[in-house]
Amino acid sequence: MHAAPEPSALADKLAAPLNAIVSRHRASLMPMLGGSEAAARAALANDEAVRKVAVFCYPLLPGILRLAVKEPAFVGFVMHNRERVLARLTVDPAPATGT
Repeated sequence: MHAAPEPSALADKLAAPLNAIVSRHRASLMPMLGGSEAAARAALANDEAVRKVAVFCYPLLPGILRLAVKEPAFVGFVMHNRERVLARLTVDPAPATGT
């Protein structure tokens, strides 16, 4: 029988991939949350909206991570770390380089 991963160990493993996914897919996630920073803040106070973001992001995790962390654990992580998600969503995207 496998022991459940310790919450802090799970957070360490999921934080970087989640941040990368949210940064990369910001344009897809923001409309789900109302499109603006204020709407996103309000939506992330809503459990159902946070669950929607988590379900959207889970398939985008690296395959090896999805093997180790099942969707319910990932959804729980996102639910408990919604402020991190909000912080990443509301950061202005880096300007495109090149002319």
